[in-house]
Amino acid sequence: MFSPFADHDSISDSRIASGIQTPRRQKHQFRSYLLNGKYERPWVDDSVPKRALKRSNWIIYAFIIVALGLSALINWRATIKISKHDYCLILDDSFSSIDKDIWNQEVQLSGFGTGEFDWATTDSKNAFTDSEGLHINPTLTTETTAITHDQILDNFVLNITAAGGDGSCTEPTTSPAYNSACSMRSNATTKTTLPPVRSARLNTKGKKGITYGRIEVTAKLPSGDWLWPAIWMMPESSLYGPWPRSGEIDIMESKGNAPSPGGQGRDTFLSTLHWGPSAKADGFWRTTDARTVKRTDFSKGFHTFGIEWSRDYMFTYVDSPLQQVLYVDFRKAANMWSRGAFERRLENNSVLTNPWRETDSRNAPFDQKFFLILNVAVGSRNGWFTDGVNNKPWVDGSDSAVADFYAAQDKWYPTWGKNNDRGMTVKNVKMWQEGKCK
Repeated sequence: MFSPFADHDSISDSRIASGIQTPRRQKHQFRSYLLNGKYERPWVDDSVPKRALKRSNWIIYAFIIVALGLSALINWRATIKISKHDYCLILDDSFSSIDKDIWNQEVQLSGFGTGEFDWATTDSKNAFTDSEGLHINPTLTTETTAITHDQILDNFVLNITAAGGDGSCTEPTTSPAYNSACSMRSNATTKTTLPPVRSARLNTKGKKGITYGRIEVTAKLPSGDWLWPAIWMMPESSLYGPWPRSGEIDIMESKGNAPSPGGQGRDTFLSTLHWGPSAKADGFWRTTDARTVKRTDFSKGFHTFGIEWSRDYMFTYVDSPLQQVLYVDFRKAANMWSRGAFERRLENNSVLTNPWRETDSRNAPFDQKFFLILNVAVGSRNGWFTDGVNNKPWVDGSDSAVADFYAAQDKWYPTWGKNNDRGMTVKNVKMWQEGKCK
């Protein structure tokens, strides 16, 4: 049987020996199939393909010109929104220390109206400065106090009015929330749980504020489940009444959770204006916008969160005024009352009252002096963290919300960033008042 692996030379030799003549294989001669000589090329003289080619080129050129024109228009429209106002720099703080001539540190327990789970302190572990700037770091209550795990849950009276000095409660004694803000008793039966974490909240109230101008805060946001960093503003005096009648300006609010769909993580932040005749009739949803980054998040490096505010408009931005997030043109409505269409709303079967009826400012309540707030909250019961999303361990409306959050510590605490990454680091704060310096 013929083997394909046999030696071909030996096979030929054996055939020759047996008298069988095998002709040698001729080498293949390369033959070109290209046309030689002249050949007809009728398309060369045909004007139709040439016209089609020119037409195609002109269409491409037209698209390029239109694209460049649209790009220039977009940039021009963004540029004209940037004001040509005069500004006077009234604050430039890079935090060599926490300057008490600029910053107040708040101390209280009641959650500041949002139901957050942290206890705001002046503890140097929660707010301190170093070469990077200001750090606002949350800590476990059991880490930084003598309060035990069992005392957080039951039978312990915490009265921060008795601490004295800088540690005393900063809630005004005339406030209806004074008692709950300054003292509480844990009770396992009623699910009344002491704040299981401590953090810090700094503001410039009575020291630095603006009516129209600019603010820029360069900061790196925290990483960790249920952390809530915020850079925002509140009115110096509630001229138009309690929140939200006198307004609130949120330059930046984010979440420390890992990036996830729907803006539920630290790759997204929101800018919002709160305003309305009552807490139930808050027009914030008309003046809210978000910015999301891809393949990174706001805890990976420093960003500048800014706001520019005038009588005619207000806009927030990130890193540059050209990168606007929320833009509100106060000239597009007669006033904020008509912008919110509140005249068509009823509350408890009663017609709402316009809190800004005594002023002719079309931007009221955003025509008053506002101060700046920097803080990192933990948790909340106001809907900021959506029930059922990201395995949220508590339900906002539950009486046991704080206890349920605390019970899940082994799940959320390991997600908090190491060392200062669990907090918000603020490198610099600048504030400008509109107008020339006097």
